[in-house]
This record gives sequence, C-alpha cells and structure tokens, in this order.
Amino acid sequence: MIFPILIICVFYSILILFLSRGFDKLEVPVIDYSNPETYFSILVPFRNEEKGLPRLLKSIDTLDYHPDRFEIILIDDNSNDGSSNIIQLFKEQHPELNILLISKTGNSTSPKKEALNQGIELASYPWIITTDADCIVPKNWLNAFDNFIRLASPKMVVAPVSYEAETGFIHKFQALDFLSLQATTMGVFGLKNHDFVQPFLCNGANLCYQKESFVQVNGFQGNEHIASGDDVFLLEKMYAEFPKKVEFLKSNDAVVLTTSKNTLKELLQQRVRWASKTVAYKHIFSKLVGVLVFLTNFSLLTGFFLALNGNIPWLHFGFLFLLKFNIDFVLLYKTAGFFNQKEQMQSYFLSSLLYPFFTVLVVLLSFKKNYTWKERKY
Repeated sequence: MIFPILIICVFYSILILFLSRGFDKLEVPVIDYSNPETYFSILVPFRNEEKGLPRLLKSIDTLDYHPDRFEIILIDDNSNDGSSNIIQLFKEQHPELNILLISKTGNSTSPKKEALNQGIELASYPWIITTDADCIVPKNWLNAFDNFIRLASPKMVVAPVSYEAETGFIHKFQALDFLSLQATTMGVFGLKNHDFVQPFLCNGANLCYQKESFVQVNGFQGNEHIASGDDVFLLEKMYAEFPKKVEFLKSNDAVVLTTSKNTLKELLQQRVRWASKTVAYKHIFSKLVGVLVFLTNFSLLTGFFLALNGNIPWLHFGFLFLLKFNIDFVLLYKTAGFFNQKEQMQSYFLSSLLYPFFTVLVVLLSFKKNYTWKERKY
C-alpha cells in the first residue's frame, strides 16, 4: 500500500522542483520609472465594501503617477450599505482624480464579469487594470506596470498579490496557502516557454490587459455561466491567442495587498469557490497539476490513517510527510522571501500537518457545487 503513495509523492516532488526552477528563472525587470507613457483605466467592481473601500481609495490617492494618465471606474453591484456614499465623498474631496461611479445593470449568473464588462465598455484608456475593493495598492503600482509594458510589450500582465500580515493561526495558515498559490503562478510563468506548460493561475486583484486584446478574444464570453473566474478564464483565452505576450510582473513595487478571512467557514467558502472553477479549465497541464496536488494530499491523509490503524509503520508515513514537507519548504521559503514574509514560515510545521485535511475537505465540499459569495448563493 505504501508504494503507490510513494510514487505519487515522488511525482509531486518533481513538480515542486520544476516550479522552483521556474520561480528562479522569472526575471525581475529593470526599473526605470522616468517618463511614463501608459494610460490606465482602473476597474473596481464591488458589493457592500464600506469597510474596505476607504483603505483602497486612500492607497489610490497616494499613487505616484500623474492623475491625467489614469481613471478610476467603480462598479456598484447592488450594494445595500454605505459604499456609494464613501465613494461620492472621496470624489468631492479629490477633484483632481478622474473617478466614475456606476451601478451594474442586468442580473446574470456571473455578476462580477457583468460589472467588469460595463466598466470596460466605459473605459477611456487602452490599458485595463483590475483590483478589488478590499485591497491596498502600492505607491509605485502604476509605475511598475508602465515600466514593464514599455520593456516587454505584452498584451496581458499578471502581477503578485499577498495577504496583509495578521496575527492568529488561521491568518498565518491562509498566508502560507496563498503563498503556495503565488509560488505556483510564478513558477509556471517562469517555465511557460516549454511546450507543455501553460500559465493557469492569476488573480483579478492585480491584473492588467489591453482593452483591444480583451475585445479581440471576446472577453468573458463562453464563461458567463460560472460565477467566478473572471481572471483565470480570461488568462486562458489571452494565452491561447497571444502565447508570447502574456507575462508575469515579478516586482515588489507591484504587489497588491488583500485581506484574509476571519473564520474557517469564510475560508472554506472562498476556497470552494476557487476550486469549483477548475473543472472548466481547458488545458491539460492545469488539470494534471490540480489532480497531482489533490492526490498527494489525499495519499498523505490515507497514509496517516493507515499508520494510525497499524497497517503501515509510522516510520514509512514519517518519511512521506518529510519528503513533502521539505520539498514544499524550498519553494515556499523562496516565495516568502520575495514577498518579505519569511516570518510566516514560523507556522509552517503546524500548517503542513493540517494542510492535507484542509485540501481534501475543500475538494469534497466543491462537489456539492454550491457556495456563498457576496451574500449570494451559487
């Protein structure tokens, strides 16, 4: 029984080493923030975000980029709190900023995509950059994108996202889990020149693309029936159309901060939502990665219960656990270093013990095919 588990863990280890190599190959761009040229339309769809919006708007106000070169389009998805009032007050206090507040119309099964579509239609500038209302953008955010666009001439730019540092184990657990997703994203982008490898992860909290290219690939068309996935399905379509023009911006100046969930229930709802869209991935590489990650965690869980029942020696299970523990550590430590979050590694051991249980639970819950997002059930 131990042999199949060992084989799965070996293949998983090869994958992680592969991603670690890709992470190292992904280059940090040369910085030149002089003479910016790019014009951006910043899109922020939101629903009931009166707590997050003041922080986002404050961070946008501190952007080191000429206000004539960007606009902010905020799309209200039927909020019933004070979100719109917060934005109106901010507009009055900052007349130098080009801010447009609109209300989403329609009632599709994918309200975020619908909101983004409306914002893109109204966008005045050639580059769309999206973020979320519960995020904080860095001072040189637009400078970093402008610099990279001038260097690489891309059609789409995927950029890093990180959780804000918070105390409490549930927040540290999420931070490590999120670092693993960022590590995978960056590792795959570093290896995308291989024929079999295709980027399949990105985050709409920090995503930039040409409006013209968005129209050329027919935007979100074909994925409207899936509530989320405005980011990953667009990435899939962009990469299929422009395989050499979809890039990752590996820059600390571009890192957008977002907030982690406060409860296990909220965390599970979010991860189930993320997992629910993976079945719609079209490229075989993304499916293989997902299956291998699940099988590895399921196998470790199986090994744990086999050892608990005396069916295999604890020494055998310990070897398998340490194999995954050490190989994951290599990639996570690199990623934590990039995000200046090495302190999160302090909870790595306990998180590693719990992670197989968490992963298998999320996958099992995703088969129910329902979750709650923004106070709506899907």
